[in-house]
Amino acid sequence: MSSNWPNSTMSSTEPTLMKRSDNLQSVISRLNTLAVNGLVPMFDPDKQLFCYTLKRTPAGMVQEGISPRYTAITLMGLHRLEQSGGTSPIDIQRVFDVLLADTKWIDNIGDLGLLHWLCALVAPERLEEFNSRLDVKNAPARFRDVSQRHTMYLSWFLSGLSHEALARPEMAGNTRELAAETCRTILLNQGKQGVFAHLGSNKGLSGLARGNMGSFADQVYPIYALSKFSQAYGDEKAAKRALDCALTICEAQGSLGQWWWHYNSSNGQVAETFPVFSVHQHAMGPMALFALGEAIQSDFSPWIFKGLQWIDENELGIDMRDDSANVVWRCIGRNQPTRIWNLAVNLLTGREDRESRNGLRALYECRPYELGWLLYAFANWNRA
Repeated sequence: MSSNWPNSTMSSTEPTLMKRSDNLQSVISRLNTLAVNGLVPMFDPDKQLFCYTLKRTPAGMVQEGISPRYTAITLMGLHRLEQSGGTSPIDIQRVFDVLLADTKWIDNIGDLGLLHWLCALVAPERLEEFNSRLDVKNAPARFRDVSQRHTMYLSWFLSGLSHEALARPEMAGNTRELAAETCRTILLNQGKQGVFAHLGSNKGLSGLARGNMGSFADQVYPIYALSKFSQAYGDEKAAKRALDCALTICEAQGSLGQWWWHYNSSNGQVAETFPVFSVHQHAMGPMALFALGEAIQSDFSPWIFKGLQWIDENELGIDMRDDSANVVWRCIGRNQPTRIWNLAVNLLTGREDRESRNGLRALYECRPYELGWLLYAFANWNRA
């Protein structure tokens, strides 16, 4: 672990966006406004749930599917908005009740963790009821993804336990042992360079396909969870392990601020660069690094805002925000032939041209959780 990690001063890697400090607040305010407005057409008022995705079509923007998972995440962002003095366009408590009314959608420990996390934020007085009804204590024995050591799902579960302890300190003793065991399980997936694998087992088709690989999500969610665990239960070692991962992904950040897609836990190297997802740039990367910074009293602003800058200063030279549709377009990725070629070269030579712009194109859709995490990361900037 680096001994000279920044505390309050910007480093020489300070991005252009940070230098335009007078413009930074307006950039974030614009994103927050877009997110609030954009979530309205993603909401199904009859089902009281958010859609799975909103796609651009010749007929306009069209909803596809319904997602309780994305609804839970989105409510967390809207709750953060209300905490920061804003007004949610959706009745948070009413939709939370809908999620709790029928929990058949929870088929993995990650979704249970998300709902637990949400409950701790929006209805901490109902945590005893939640724990009893959903049998949180015995959850690890019920879900297959626990034995697989699914990094993202276990991180969501640990975040839920940690937020319960933070919201209701008098209940922390009830969750400490379960949270500590979940933390230990997650850390088994972490390589020596700090990178987390997607799964803990190479058995089965999913294990063989993913091996030691971990997506960006498999890095940021444990960073967040370990940071909150450290705060909730006073475990400094957990924060150090989160920092190990943060150091590696920050060092690997692209010249345009790109948070790359896949990492190899065995050597800490970037395994695959594209697609670069907007949600990683404007939401998930910032929320994880803000949480870690709060836990260890360090400042990750240079990397956070360099990543944010990619939204309008990217490989295609386009603004991924669309104010007319109130969305941030999902990603910039390679067409399939180019992606296969790059993967083959990477496998044969161990190298990938990260900055190559061949075969790149934008994907014109947006999912509600992307805007939800955006608000979760940046809604409190409205008070600045």
